[in-house]
Amino acid sequence: MSAPPSKPTVSEREARQVAEAAREQDWRKPSFAKELFLGRFRLDLIHPHPLPPDDDVRRGEEFLAKLRAFCETQIDSARIEREARIPDEVIAGLKELGALGMKIDTKYGGLGLTQVYYNKALALAGSASPAVGVLLSAHQSIGVPQPLKLFGTDEQKAEFLPRCARTDISAFLLTEPDVGSDPARLATSAVPDGDSYVLDGVKLWTTNGVIADLLVVMARVPKSEGHKGGITAFVVETDSPGITVENRNAFMGLRGIENGVTRFHQVRVPAAHRIGPEGAGLKIALTTLNTGRLSLPASCVAAGKWCLKIAREWSAAREQWGRPIAEHEAVGAKISFIAATTFALEAVLDLSSQMADEDRNDIRIEGALAKLFSSEMGWLMADELVQIRGGRGFETAESLAARGEKAVPAEQVLRDLRINRIFEGSTEIMQLLIAREAVDAHLKVAGDLIDPDKSLSDKAKAGANAGVFYAKWLPKLVAGNGQLPRTYGEFRHEVDLSRHLRYVERGARKLARSTFYAMSRWQGRMETKQGFLGRIVDIGAELFAMSAVCVRAELLRTQGEHGREAYQLADAFCAQSRIRVEELFGRLWTNTDDLDRKVVKGVMGGAYTWLEEGIVDPSGEGPWIADATPGPSKLDNVHRPVN
Repeated sequence: MSAPPSKPTVSEREARQVAEAAREQDWRKPSFAKELFLGRFRLDLIHPHPLPPDDDVRRGEEFLAKLRAFCETQIDSARIEREARIPDEVIAGLKELGALGMKIDTKYGGLGLTQVYYNKALALAGSASPAVGVLLSAHQSIGVPQPLKLFGTDEQKAEFLPRCARTDISAFLLTEPDVGSDPARLATSAVPDGDSYVLDGVKLWTTNGVIADLLVVMARVPKSEGHKGGITAFVVETDSPGITVENRNAFMGLRGIENGVTRFHQVRVPAAHRIGPEGAGLKIALTTLNTGRLSLPASCVAAGKWCLKIAREWSAAREQWGRPIAEHEAVGAKISFIAATTFALEAVLDLSSQMADEDRNDIRIEGALAKLFSSEMGWLMADELVQIRGGRGFETAESLAARGEKAVPAEQVLRDLRINRIFEGSTEIMQLLIAREAVDAHLKVAGDLIDPDKSLSDKAKAGANAGVFYAKWLPKLVAGNGQLPRTYGEFRHEVDLSRHLRYVERGARKLARSTFYAMSRWQGRMETKQGFLGRIVDIGAELFAMSAVCVRAELLRTQGEHGREAYQLADAFCAQSRIRVEELFGRLWTNTDDLDRKVVKGVMGGAYTWLEEGIVDPSGEGPWIADATPGPSKLDNVHRPVN
């Protein structure tokens, strides 16, 4: 057996090539969001709103009733926050309830819930305790069950899924101390040795890792005779010799999660536990996240509903200057934002989830947009609630209770939601990921034109192909249904939502024209214009959300379920969203991006160190990034299996 390979040295271009190779290259199914970024408003792909079969609804509602009873009687959120740990008896109760197997097929002992009801369950559990929601979602959305469902062999499914459904907790291990969203530099190795692989390395931020029984581990297999090599996925038993959980990490929020640092030293893993072929690890991870990311919007929907409830009750009870604070416009605007945005987040989540269940559309962009939009808006809603609550919003629930007031954990919710802007792809990384998918059609026809490594003949061929594509595509961006006053008339009732859908259609074409102009202007430098790309994606997210709320409002109207109120909320959200979209369009070309780059260059060059004078830095000693050199652990194992 050879020694583990040293940490790879990767250039920027090589890192991009690794990320590109992990992408799903083809679009075999239609995508509403992909079409939106190309300037084509395909309302027919989402309207009428897809609905689940009656049997799925019945089974889902039956489980939600059981879960609600459990959450109301067995989960003490204040205790979890105080002790920074989910009690073992709560985890045992979740196992008995079948909550570990919500997404696992019934033939493996799971509940076989749809994505829609899985997310409703996560929202319910997360409202009782965000830490419980994270425990369940990390186990099922990105842990062992989902990648095995998509890529596992029949033997692997038979061996591991029954355990995951009832008894075993799983975790997903990709991040390393010096490797985050740039997996090309992954250092954990898996060296082939007979019918096994030997793992060496260190993994960071292993949610569920402290209590997990099974792990999905991403490791680099060195290329050798008979081995393609590359980043590869494995199912690993946590009690295998050589695995040490070296630390249980603590955070500003989600204090009950079991997140740690895990070291692998000469850990032997059977080749039969490899998921998919060698080198497919990143593709497996990204495909798993297409729907796995929808767990975070579920937590944001739950938070929005709670923020709305507290804002309503508090703003009726609290008086200022002779009337309830809700009647003051400054506070009322915040309440309206929370209500309209909560409706929008639920619309985006339910639509994306139902589309995932139908499997009729490719939702890789929709799922990413849902995660991006929900995590940003969820944070804003919680921040507005803290502002509405004033000093009480900054005060802990424990302190409020100690002096005789309602123990409202507004500051905790703000802390708990903050990580969603980082979890499973930070906002900035999500913007780049979505932007890459949004310009995919352009790169396929004109990518060789802006690739400096391509030959003149390749560029000439690409130019000819691009000419044909754009000759057909660009004229379609000039005019459309958004300019016809009677289109989308089925959305015109007591409240007129058709005008918002016409705006979305016009906005989609403007978005596509802006993207084309930017590619023409910057060509190969387009990938460095992250500020511009981020705004393009944010506009797309708003247009997607506006589409979702209108479709959801119409669904509720036809079902006779709060249709009038849904139309009002949809109208308010779209009006608020349009203001944000107009600002983003303006900032595409009028911004401080160039000036910001100059300032950053000065900061990093030391030109402004004088500005840092006059303070005391309370930071402790130690390296910025902990040493992750492979080798035996020197620390005690804090792994704590829950039986």
